[in-house]
Amino acid sequence: MTTLFLTAMTLAGLLEVESLLSIRHPGSPAWSPDGTHVAFVWDRAGVQNLFVVDAVGGWPEARTDYRDGVVGAPFWSADGSVVYFERDGELYEVPPTGPVSPKAVFGTEARESEVRLSPDGRQVAFVRLGDVWIRNLESGREKRLTVTLVSESDLRWSPDGARIAFIYTRSAPRTDSYDYIGQKLLFQRIEGDPQDVGVVSIEGGGVMPVGASPQVEHFPRWLDARRLTLERVSSDLRVREVLLADATTGEVRTLHRDEDEKWWSLGYLGAEPRPSPDGRFVAFVSDATGWDRLYVVSTNGGEARPLTNDGEEVRRFAWSPDGTSIAFDSNADAANPGRRHLFVVDVDGADPPRRLTSGTGTNTQPADASGFGLVNEHGGWSADGSKLLFQHTDSRRPADLFWLMLGEDLPPRELTYSLPPSVDRNELIEPELVSYAAPDGRQVPAYLFVPRNLDRAQKHPAIVWIHGDGIAQNYEGWHIRRDYAVYYSFHQYLAQQGYIVLAPDYRGSIGYGKEWRQLPYRDLGGGDYEDIAASVPYLESLLYVDPERIGVWGLSYGGFLTLKALTEDPELFRAGIDVAGVHDFRYWHRDPGGRWILGRLGDPEENPDAYLQAAPVERVDRIARPLLVLHGTADVNVPFLESLHLIDELMKKGKKVDFVAYPGEFHYFHREHVLRDAWRRVEEFFSTHLRG
Repeated sequence: MTTLFLTAMTLAGLLEVESLLSIRHPGSPAWSPDGTHVAFVWDRAGVQNLFVVDAVGGWPEARTDYRDGVVGAPFWSADGSVVYFERDGELYEVPPTGPVSPKAVFGTEARESEVRLSPDGRQVAFVRLGDVWIRNLESGREKRLTVTLVSESDLRWSPDGARIAFIYTRSAPRTDSYDYIGQKLLFQRIEGDPQDVGVVSIEGGGVMPVGASPQVEHFPRWLDARRLTLERVSSDLRVREVLLADATTGEVRTLHRDEDEKWWSLGYLGAEPRPSPDGRFVAFVSDATGWDRLYVVSTNGGEARPLTNDGEEVRRFAWSPDGTSIAFDSNADAANPGRRHLFVVDVDGADPPRRLTSGTGTNTQPADASGFGLVNEHGGWSADGSKLLFQHTDSRRPADLFWLMLGEDLPPRELTYSLPPSVDRNELIEPELVSYAAPDGRQVPAYLFVPRNLDRAQKHPAIVWIHGDGIAQNYEGWHIRRDYAVYYSFHQYLAQQGYIVLAPDYRGSIGYGKEWRQLPYRDLGGGDYEDIAASVPYLESLLYVDPERIGVWGLSYGGFLTLKALTEDPELFRAGIDVAGVHDFRYWHRDPGGRWILGRLGDPEENPDAYLQAAPVERVDRIARPLLVLHGTADVNVPFLESLHLIDELMKKGKKVDFVAYPGEFHYFHREHVLRDAWRRVEEFFSTHLRG
């Protein structure tokens, strides 16, 4: 093993498109009950497999050998003899060592999902045909607990195993057709009522509804055998409440309330309440002071108490198993908001948070990151609370798993190596954190990639990359999410090809406090676009950049801002690439981004001018520079319909556009053949129009 590894390292060199496809990303890690092994899913170009690694030492061992498809988050049996995982609507079990032989647990034609192990490890709860079921793992006996007309998800066992909480919503598909597409090609979207929370006893009986509200973001978590915590957000998105609900009576009590004059903007950032294991406190993140701070509130009532300070943004927090402390990651280093470290703080608040990691890059807790049905309630903590599992990235390393021993001054231990040995890490470029002035005088942070050994006496092409989501950011090195990590990898590749790359965190990005995050309020495509436009004079100030050869591209909201650039200032950029971008939020506010867009722009009938500003499709007649559009047909974030409408309008105006549709691909490109084709097309497009 060692000889082969060293031989491969001697052959390491520059990035190639094929080596980009071989960079892996670990996810959903879970400690074994005894804290000696870690099970996790390793993704390579959309193909996921289950691995188990000895935490003390050794190489990750593949426990599956799939050539396509997705593997669900693994979880261990109570005795650690079996690892369970979901795949294609079935639950499988496999031993952590020995011969690889995944065994189906259910063996039914119906699809099962949301599988959750009971506290005693003897049963699993799951969803089949939209209803909640339980199954005894030893006998195979099953029991259906609900018979409803609603869709149920995000199952949670009570600590005593007597009840199951879940989210439910009434929804139905709606099929639409559009004249510019024709009657044979139909588009489907899901319409439904706001979600709510129900509780059912494993002995059967009716469903107890809790938390009823016009709009609830629940993420239910049990406080004890009878009570659970919820999060409720008002229909106008301006009030967020941390709730305590009684599962036997349905009574709901408010523990904490946040009011925002604009909109509650932490809804996608894992700020929801999480109770301590002993039931004494509830922890949550609030931006009431302008920064995303960690708070705790007593379940007996009283004022919430902050555990972290202003000037930083807390993410991905998890209680220790004994309930005395909370681990989290934060960008407390004011010099570089894209750098993140792990901290632990005692819940009594007597001492300030203790930093656990050092150096550059990002250190984030990989488990329990957002609350969306994840199995491990204690995040990266081992069961005995002695170890903490986390993910690390930097400019030389994509996401890898590490763990550290609490209370001991020892370096973290590495569990994975996601960069293929064909790549020389020393040839990778460390992006520099810079800033430049927007027209209103605000400073726009950005990461600048400058090729090694660049001849600065010559003029070189440059590319501006616009991340998506609005609620996203660039980091000091590889992106922490696999979705954006593939783009970071490609920007390293472009830099090695001689391009200067600039990645701005325009207003609306996270990592810089609530004010910066909320600046696009009622102004999408306004000030945030000006931040992008201001990148051009900044690049022109770098004497080694050719002002006539600056391109722009972006994903999702970044695709929208790319279209804004080509329609607002038609000759500002030499060429642009729109990847799954929005061209008209007047459609998109209905599906699928309703709450995201309504919080920022409000109702389109009440704010028509704001929606018109955010509709570059109205100005495609102004496009004067080359445009490439890439979009997957199975996109559930930004409907594929967006690009079809855009292409139709472009052709009506006599505009030339290169358009590629990827059959069955989602919003974030995952599959190997799609990534290979997309990267080659992007490289050829920029080479043609920026290198000339």
